Amino acid sequence: MVGFLVPGTEQSHGKWVAAFTKRMSELGWIDGQTVRLEYRWAAGHPERYPGFAAEFVELNASVLVTSINDGAVILQKAAPETPIVHTAMVTGSTFISSLSHPGGMVTGLSQIGGELGGKRLQLLIDAIPQLRHVAVLGVAADVKRAPETEQVTAAGQLYGIEVVPLTVSKLDDIAPAISSVKGKVDALYVIIHPFVSVNQIAINTLALEARLPTMHGLPEHVRSGGLMSYGPSFEDLFARAGNYVDKILRGAKAADLPVEQPVKFDLVINLNTAKALGLSVPVSLLSSADAVIE
Repeated sequence: MVGFLVPGTEQSHGKWVAAFTKRMSELGWIDGQTVRLEYRWAAGHPERYPGFAAEFVELNASVLVTSINDGAVILQKAAPETPIVHTAMVTGSTFISSLSHPGGMVTGLSQIGGELGGKRLQLLIDAIPQLRHVAVLGVAADVKRAPETEQVTAAGQLYGIEVVPLTVSKLDDIAPAISSVKGKVDALYVIIHPFVSVNQIAINTLALEARLPTMHGLPEHVRSGGLMSYGPSFEDLFARAGNYVDKILRGAKAADLPVEQPVKFDLVINLNTAKALGLSVPVSLLSSADAVIE
């Protein structure tokens, strides 16, 4: 039995989870036949993690899977002897000794998200040459928020761009946060988080109303109305997580399986959103995009 703790919903994370399920099937692990796959959807509510972890323990899961650091910590606490595959761990995670030799019960894939802050800011500048002020929206409890904000701020100093940090904790925080920078910044940089994925439509709608182009880390957030995204393919990361589960189910130890880095990165641009903002995206940027939504 494999237990998968999903931080979002089937709408926000379903495509990625389907990639994992498909890869498992390709490797001979067919749900209901050769393996039992149990998914628990937290829908952006981390307070649900301990309860789901307890369910996996009760079900005697052979391997646990998750895509967020808080989830891995809680799963590890509930089931310290059960191997855990992380589909997108943050660089510097304390539950591994090193990428080459994790040394414990956790292994998987790294998302190297925050390290892309400078690249994402540069893409925003390419799309909006007159960019001078940008707000960075993050979730208050997110361990990635401060490091990624700092990285974007450092990159902004090189380009002469002022960075304004914004934090939210709940749905009711989003509108006031975006309203507070309306007319004061030229764009909104949104940090990846399950809360953001669950509330992506609200964020994009409010940003569009405030005439703010958005930079995301996930293509799904662009398909729901954001301007652009750049980052590792989470669909690919989730699929590759199936390789780890396969190896562990066949006898490999998590401690000996090196953490792998992303190999596929996507730039996605939504031209419909650009038109709604009255923004003309340079042809050179469009030609370098992996997908253009029209």
